[in-house]
Amino acid sequence: MTQLTGRERAHYVQSMFTKIAHRYDLMNRLMTGGQDVRWRREVVRLTRLRPHASLLDLGTGTGDLAREALTQYPKARVTAADFTLEMMRVGKKNGDLNFSSADALNLPFKEKTFDAVVSGFLMRNVTDVQQALKEQHRVIKPGGRIVILDTTRPKKNILSPFIKFHMHVIIPTIGGVLSGMRDAYTYLPDSTEGFLTAEELSVRMVAVGFRRVNFKRLMFGTIAIHWGEK
Repeated sequence: MTQLTGRERAHYVQSMFTKIAHRYDLMNRLMTGGQDVRWRREVVRLTRLRPHASLLDLGTGTGDLAREALTQYPKARVTAADFTLEMMRVGKKNGDLNFSSADALNLPFKEKTFDAVVSGFLMRNVTDVQQALKEQHRVIKPGGRIVILDTTRPKKNILSPFIKFHMHVIIPTIGGVLSGMRDAYTYLPDSTEGFLTAEELSVRMVAVGFRRVNFKRLMFGTIAIHWGEK
């Protein structure tokens, strides 16, 4: 399904996440060996928020990243936004967050609204990376920060066969058993291999106006955290 583009891909992604919403958090823990919890802590630390700052968690899903932001910054004003309503419905069962329906390509927020915008595993699913970055740049205040957690194409090395086996055999098998949606967990590894490299995403961030852009790779080079300033 990664060959789909435009509205067809957006519809497929929305439908897929609707169907796996009830098992999404569990699968994240299993696929990453629980490391995604630590990565989210690092994402929030990299925002360098002031105590009463405003933060947008874009593509929030069930709200894990937004909750981590409130854990580190209890007085922050956090908005958790997603375009899949079922993900947010599941998230509401786990606590009270300020959820908002939002399309990453056309955000319903005014310019210079947030001190930081964060996202976890959003960017590889958007149909137009450049437009999504432009929208995030637009709603960030001058001096504010963007932090992106996502998969990235790993460089080839001695572990490449094992990484490929994990992504294309282990993940779809476990995902199929737990969620009944093997296709969804086939799409996720495929979307990783079809996504930008960490270096390419950095270039895109600079192109829309972010400065001091940097990144670091995690989990044998399959995950990256990017950050930059407006």
